[in-house]
Amino acid sequence: MTPGSSTQTQAGEPKIYLVDVTNRDGVQTSRLGLAKLEKTLINIYLNRMGVYRSEFGFPFARHEVNYLNANLQLAQKGVLQPIKLSGWCTVRLRDVKQSFQFVPKLRHINISVSTSRQMIKGKFGQDKDEDYVINMMLEALKYCKEHGVGTVGVNAEDASRSDMDFLLRYAGAARDNGADTIRYCDTLGYDDPFTIYERCKLLAQEVKLPLEIHCHNDLGMVVASSVAGAVGAVDAGVDAYINTCVNGMGERAGNCDLVGAILAVKKASGWAGRNLLDERVDLSKAWEISKYASYAFGVPIPINQPGVGANAFAHESGIHADGALKDRRNYELYDFEELGRGEPELVETGRNITVGEYSGIKGFRNVYERLEIEFKDDEEATRILELVRFANVHTQKPLTSAEIRFIAEHPEEAELLMTVSPY
Repeated sequence: MTPGSSTQTQAGEPKIYLVDVTNRDGVQTSRLGLAKLEKTLINIYLNRMGVYRSEFGFPFARHEVNYLNANLQLAQKGVLQPIKLSGWCTVRLRDVKQSFQFVPKLRHINISVSTSRQMIKGKFGQDKDEDYVINMMLEALKYCKEHGVGTVGVNAEDASRSDMDFLLRYAGAARDNGADTIRYCDTLGYDDPFTIYERCKLLAQEVKLPLEIHCHNDLGMVVASSVAGAVGAVDAGVDAYINTCVNGMGERAGNCDLVGAILAVKKASGWAGRNLLDERVDLSKAWEISKYASYAFGVPIPINQPGVGANAFAHESGIHADGALKDRRNYELYDFEELGRGEPELVETGRNITVGEYSGIKGFRNVYERLEIEFKDDEEATRILELVRFANVHTQKPLTSAEIRFIAEHPEEAELLMTVSPY
């Protein structure tokens, strides 16, 4: 059976949800990264977009601790709601214990270990076998469940190169010991849409747990493979979670692009009529989150990027321009307005007062007045100015309006997430 060829999904049947991993896998892009303030803004944009969950960082890493705790405070305040915030951890028991020591309010976590023979031998040693991997996973899983974690996902790193019989045994052991989801990782982008559909469908049928699909783009098929794997899980009768990154950021050739995945599930011929995607996803927020991630990472959006690239709705050849002007449906599969595009963007060409690490109070007040933010007194304004100065040091870039507004509205969390200690 080819991906997407089964009967249409009806109301009440399994759905595809989005788990964005920009703040965990996207930030592992070589030579790039995000400041903690920028990671927080990514979470805010994801929440506005209706993304189900953000894998927001590494709770066992000391430099992440204040940022993670600050974001969980924002969740308690309702700022990051209803999005779920989950951590990522190796199955090493030391790391798992440290995660809950550092981030005690963490309620969602994915624990990960390699499952292919290549990685088991290549990473753990020639004397280690598949039972060794299962025992490590179970020890970590049991610790998580005993410490009141809401949901625990169990990852199979390099699942696409793992023996299927072992993968079924590994996932079954995780299920029998309380795992809430299984993550199928196409770590090297080795799968194609046909193989991953069949493998994920079989895994979901046998284990009967919701399946996360985590793919990389080494062969240029990441969106197709991610959606095909998710459809395989849905066709087997379980919910699926596609792991995405904004603008396809990620290690080597990148991860599944957030906007591309949404467009594929909603617009592709085999999936468009099935109503598969989580109804909370708001595609109209695509443009703002893609622009912000581009600025934060310092990586331009490719000109031909689906939906958000500069040429996504550009027509130059005579035949195309004529056809698009007569009826946009001739050469456009979807409308640019659906992605939040079409509003004119104003560029200041005269006097422009900005704020940074050396700003004074008068220029600072001018910027905030333009954003229609008021302070009750000079003391409050001075406190926020000091945080803005630190934020500029923190990001080493001019602050965006959204970042400035966030600092004014949530100074306690801003101070916490920008505070990093090596001890």
